[in-house]
Amino acid sequence: MSRLAGMIFKEKREQELTDEIESHLELHIADNLRSGMSPQEARRQAILKLGGVESTKQAYRERGTLPFLETFLQDLSFAIRQLRKNLAFAFTSILILALGICASVSIFAFVDAALLKPLPYKNPNRLVNVTESIALFPRANLSYPDYLDWKKQNSVFSSMDVWDTTGYLLSTSEGAQPVRGARVSDGFFRTLGVAPILGRDFYAGEDLPSAPHTVMLSYATWQNRFSGRPDVIGQSVALSGVPHTIVGVLARDFQFAPAARAEFWTTLHAADSCDVRRSCHSLDGVGRLKDGVSVQTALADTTSIAAQLEKQYPDSNRGQGAFVAPLSETIVGDIRPVLLVLLAGAGLLLLIACINVSSLLLARSDSRRREIAVRSALGASRQRLVRQFATEGLVLVGSGCVLGIVSAEWVMRALIRLIPAGMLSGMPFLQGIGLNFRVVAFALFISAGAAVLFAVTPILRVSLADLRDGLAEGTRGSAGATWRRFGSHLVVAELIIAMVMLASAGLLAKSLNRLLHVELGFHPDHLATLNVAASDVSYPKQEQVAALARKIVSNVSNLPGVESVGLSSQLVMNGNGNTDWIRFVGRPYNGEHNEVNEREVSSGYFATLGASLLRGRSFTDADDSSKPLVVIINRAFARLYFADEDPIGKRIGDTTLTPASIKQIVGVVDDIREGSLDSKILPAVYYPFYQSPDTDFGLVARTTSAPQSALPMLSGAIHQVDSGLGTVGESTMDDAIANSQTAYLHRSSAWLVAGFACMALLLGVVGLYGVIAYSVSQRTREIGVRMALGAQPGSVYQLILNEAARLTAIGIVVGLACSVAAASLMSKLLFGTQAWDIPTLAGVAALLAIASLLASYIPARRAALVSPVEALRAE
Repeated sequence: MSRLAGMIFKEKREQELTDEIESHLELHIADNLRSGMSPQEARRQAILKLGGVESTKQAYRERGTLPFLETFLQDLSFAIRQLRKNLAFAFTSILILALGICASVSIFAFVDAALLKPLPYKNPNRLVNVTESIALFPRANLSYPDYLDWKKQNSVFSSMDVWDTTGYLLSTSEGAQPVRGARVSDGFFRTLGVAPILGRDFYAGEDLPSAPHTVMLSYATWQNRFSGRPDVIGQSVALSGVPHTIVGVLARDFQFAPAARAEFWTTLHAADSCDVRRSCHSLDGVGRLKDGVSVQTALADTTSIAAQLEKQYPDSNRGQGAFVAPLSETIVGDIRPVLLVLLAGAGLLLLIACINVSSLLLARSDSRRREIAVRSALGASRQRLVRQFATEGLVLVGSGCVLGIVSAEWVMRALIRLIPAGMLSGMPFLQGIGLNFRVVAFALFISAGAAVLFAVTPILRVSLADLRDGLAEGTRGSAGATWRRFGSHLVVAELIIAMVMLASAGLLAKSLNRLLHVELGFHPDHLATLNVAASDVSYPKQEQVAALARKIVSNVSNLPGVESVGLSSQLVMNGNGNTDWIRFVGRPYNGEHNEVNEREVSSGYFATLGASLLRGRSFTDADDSSKPLVVIINRAFARLYFADEDPIGKRIGDTTLTPASIKQIVGVVDDIREGSLDSKILPAVYYPFYQSPDTDFGLVARTTSAPQSALPMLSGAIHQVDSGLGTVGESTMDDAIANSQTAYLHRSSAWLVAGFACMALLLGVVGLYGVIAYSVSQRTREIGVRMALGAQPGSVYQLILNEAARLTAIGIVVGLACSVAAASLMSKLLFGTQAWDIPTLAGVAALLAIASLLASYIPARRAALVSPVEALRAE
């Protein structure tokens, strides 16, 4: 504290120090005078005895202050003055650094939220996703009977539970409202390690069919729909016409991404036709590993159980394996490779920014050789000069870091707003993304690395011996040659990175283009879609559901601007699933599972989509439950199972060919993309909607005008039929495709990497321009001599451009090899595009070459216009 006080009260301390030294001098002078010395000699001897006035002052200063801190403040003041004298250099360096730091920190924040931040559960590293696995779907669903056997027979989980997502119709004063929900087994929340903040958890056995219906509320639902009232516990809420007793409220920060922000969490109550069948798979499992049990051990154990069940139930469990993976991997899903690619791109951009600033520092240190040499000759130690360079680098990095972090906060908010709401609802881990401790620590870490680089770079460039030699150096030749060689290496590194990023952006852009133009099997323009939900309580019989569907089709068809209407149990582009096992009448059967997509569609569905009927007939309104069962198959089905024969008239049924399951094939429709844009088209069967209608279905309408204008009318027409119906997911087909998760992930990665690539190209070209321009300035005398001896401007152009072409060629060749390697690492993001796509690689190589040569043309032209007389006179 005394030293710190000495720094704060510096002026007072200096005066006291001067007075004290003068007092000591006067005493010594008086003694010397009494010994017979002259006044001058007496003072001289007194000063010698004291050890020198300034030396004594400095010794006392160091005792009364913090020397390192004082020196640092001096260096800081000097660094700021130096940068103020070179504002162009300072602003350029800070801006480049801020750009790299902003990009890296912004992307890292998403990586942190999705991949690094622990799940908000107790010991989340012990939680695993547990499901079944089949050849068609490596990560399939569990059936309820299989879940009960897995839970009972496993030896690796301390607990295991299941969930599935669902939708409910919430009865309100304004009518029925569709709400998101989830069904869970009784121990689901205990397995996760979370507890309600109000009320209680589900009791053991409360998920059985005989137990009363109970529900837990999400915190947002409690606040928004029940005004946050604590007396909500024990109240009844009607979900799809069934009363449920509210028993608890979940915490504000509770999240479970696979449930996509479910509002109501109900007990499972496995009582419907699917739940009781071992062959119906609709559940996902979550297990908590016992201490010391690894994921691999758990997979081996569940695989063994699956094999036993296959032997025990050969009809329903044939080919059913097991899938076990950390729950975090399941929650993150497909965004992991995207985030890693973007983080790598941002890291490369930061690297090229640091290289560029290092190049600027090298050039600046070369111009300051004489200044530094003078300071060295006057006694400045190497350590002192290192501290000065380190301080200047710290000022640059500190300014760039602050600007980069502030910009990153804004960029993060902008990126979040660009994520479609429907997709964001399935990513609750992105809530509250921003500058937390880990993100700020990452920013400080990369800033510290940059500061060390910028401090070391000038020191490595200028040795102490060179500094002393700089006093006598009359020309810049040797220094310029050294700098050109080192600067050339930096530029090659920049061009390699730029080539990698340009190639990655090109491949992603080509992949995105192919993805968005993939064959859909229908015409998405002028299509308006939405989903309709009716209560099973209000429409308990299939005949009632069929009559309701006919009224809806009639009402919507009569709307102005609507050409045709179709219904489907699941709209296109919603994912492969809702599969069925089929068997062929008259063919040998060995118990295999012929798994196909299964949809129920109305008579106008294919015509509304614009799908092509290849053979046979389409469905008619007369195809209802009173008529013989019929089916239409897609081209993939016909190609796989009827490669050499006409499928029309053939019959299929379930695995036991029960009479009620036998259906006759009456038509073949062209392949329709039921799954995501990048998924494989599976064999599919389409059943008449009116022969087995469901209370939840999708509606698609083809319009003559913009489909956006028809969306409000569709909901109105449906509610005219029954105000108790729920409508949700109103969208045009074009928007649904553009905002699908597959399209968004490919589009966002392509755009962001392209942005990084453009900045990398700019920085690389600027770096090349700097090296060539500096080379020209250092070779002015040489060029003047050449021209004085008769060299033509063309030869000067060739001399300079050859140097640029050599650097560019090295960067492109090495960059091509690195690009193929980088593209192989991000192969999961490439759709229909190879890592070695020659047109793309050739195109970006040509772009980089042209940009580099154009950047080199300006200094080459300047060199060609050099006057020999002026060049020689300048030296």
